[in-house]
Amino acid sequence: MDQKSILNIKSLKEQVYDFLREQMRRGEILPGSVIDMEETSKKLGVSRTPLRDALLQLESEDFVAILPRRKVIVNFLTVQDIKNYYEIIGALESIAIIKSFDRLSKKDIDYMEQMNQEMSQAIEANDFDLYYEKNLNFHRVYLDLCGNEKLIRIVNTLKKRLYDFPRRQGFVKEWEESSIKEHARLAKLLGEGKKEEAAKFIRDVHWSYEVQEKFISKYYQQVEASKSGR
Repeated sequence: MDQKSILNIKSLKEQVYDFLREQMRRGEILPGSVIDMEETSKKLGVSRTPLRDALLQLESEDFVAILPRRKVIVNFLTVQDIKNYYEIIGALESIAIIKSFDRLSKKDIDYMEQMNQEMSQAIEANDFDLYYEKNLNFHRVYLDLCGNEKLIRIVNTLKKRLYDFPRRQGFVKEWEESSIKEHARLAKLLGEGKKEEAAKFIRDVHWSYEVQEKFISKYYQQVEASKSGR
């Protein structure tokens, strides 16, 4: 191509996907907007094939809807979406705890407690990005030990959908503080060998839409406006 690509050659499809996701995370591409395939292709200096493939992946992850005549709409995150995602993540993380339980060592649980402490420090420093990173690390302990890569991929995708589209600048402090207490409770249950109780707790409390709704409605700016469609 005449125009020099601004992407590296690792994998054009992956690079285009990463570019679009980062634009969404930063709020450069907003829900409800239209992605112009021709304009984006020219901007990135790539053909339409890797762009189309990246958009197909984004569609499979529910970030966009590909319509006739090459029109691509960026999806809104609705209240029903949030409910559904919480239900799915809760169920899958509950399974992950059951499957990983016999592989969890004291060192793993100590690491979870360390991540939880660092989450608390991040909140005190008003650093939500760091909090979010430590939060993912906490959950990743038992997810990575569950032995089910497809489960892990689904959970990670849904979390991106919930929190990275775009990621809010700032946080609901009482929610983060509540989550930290819940994490402490989960680590304690795991440390005490209470497998079934830990699995139930992650599903019915930590990832329960009903339990977390008071915080969810504060965090998601569009929730109140879309409740009439529940």
